[in-house]
Amino acid sequence: MPKPIFILNGPNLNLLGKRQPEIYGSETLADVAATCAALGDELGHAVRFEQSNWEGQLIDWIHEARDAASGIIINPGAFTHTSVAILDALNAFDGPVLEVHISNVHKREAFRHHSYVSLRADGVIAGFGTQGYALALRRMATLVAA
Repeated sequence: MPKPIFILNGPNLNLLGKRQPEIYGSETLADVAATCAALGDELGHAVRFEQSNWEGQLIDWIHEARDAASGIIINPGAFTHTSVAILDALNAFDGPVLEVHISNVHKREAFRHHSYVSLRADGVIAGFGTQGYALALRRMATLVAA
């Protein structure tokens, strides 16, 4: 079995299903993790699903991924628009990186239109709700098999 695919989630995603359901929907992060684990099994890939409100913790997981992961799917939350440090960490990772956003960030406030993470990402999925994670996982399985 290949190395696991890391799925990393940034700040406030622990409130998924409770915070602004009109934007983010009613599914919880635990629901998304369960869906990703089941899909990973179907695709023949272990999935490591993590969430932190701390930028440094996300960076530590990205560093760990350098040796332990075949690819990274990341929803950096608000760090998307602010974190050069996460970009630098992702630039030190040799595998594929996919960026996921539950909402369509381009239909939202202007400050959300810029992503530091996109400068490193091999693809971006935005606006498909929590289904974006499954889309990203299917694409990642293709990328790491190549």
